[in-house]
Amino acid sequence: MPTRPSQPLLEIRGLTVARGRSVLLDAVDWRVERGEHWAVLGPNGCGKTSLLKALTGYLSPSAGAISLLGRRYGGADWRELRRQIGFVTSALQASIPPAERARETVISGKYAQLDLWARVTRADRVAAGRWLRLAGGAAWADRPWLYLSQGERQRVLIARALMARPRLLILDEPCAGLDPVAREEFLAMVTALAGRRGGPTIVLVTHHAEEITPAFTHALLLRTGRVVAAGPRRAVLTARRLGEAFGVPVRVTSKGGRLGLALRLRRRAGPLSLPPQLARRVTVPRHPPG
Repeated sequence: MPTRPSQPLLEIRGLTVARGRSVLLDAVDWRVERGEHWAVLGPNGCGKTSLLKALTGYLSPSAGAISLLGRRYGGADWRELRRQIGFVTSALQASIPPAERARETVISGKYAQLDLWARVTRADRVAAGRWLRLAGGAAWADRPWLYLSQGERQRVLIARALMARPRLLILDEPCAGLDPVAREEFLAMVTALAGRRGGPTIVLVTHHAEEITPAFTHALLLRTGRVVAAGPRRAVLTARRLGEAFGVPVRVTSKGGRLGLALRLRRRAGPLSLPPQLARRVTVPRHPPG
């Protein structure tokens, strides 16, 4: 008998999101299999945020279909399915009470709460400590949120997401605001998590190709709400495809499995180029003041 193909973890077909005259996503197709780790890359306004909101049920599709774990959006309780998705975003940070300790923030992930109020069990505390150790944060489990650095907060948020044992872990611009050392430490932790047996499938959403470590097996490129390319990273993260996504010629370098991009920007005519409505209001002196 022929073997039955495995069910994808996530499948998106013809996903379109329109609001008024604006098309935020235009017929997006994307399929994520178990064991794959994806990087989603593209310039500002390419549709990354809209895609994440559609995946987590906060933005309703105008057309197309989204299936998670074989259950289709609109035909299942997406609030329940959402618990299968760990979502790490800096937007959560403003909602965490300054006095809440790191361990409590991690436990709140199990109950899908911000500002933990559920009755906490001993098993919850043990599990939170285990996820904090995995994220490299055991030393500051009792430190209040107010006194955590940006890098430490990102690690706590990953531990919080893992507390619910998600099948899919989405990291939305997780390195924003990190200094170079904290960024590399964070990416090393993500790489270790990607190699963990039985761990979640990871989706990294970023503007920066250098954040895509060798742990990421696949890539999705977006531009103006459309898919430029999707598939194995070697086929997608090429100079031609990245140039299409960012709209400028690109030179790609690789060192130790990490990519680097050199963009060849088009020269503007003249030293100063302003929109007409601003040019009428700005007077540029012919000679610098003496």
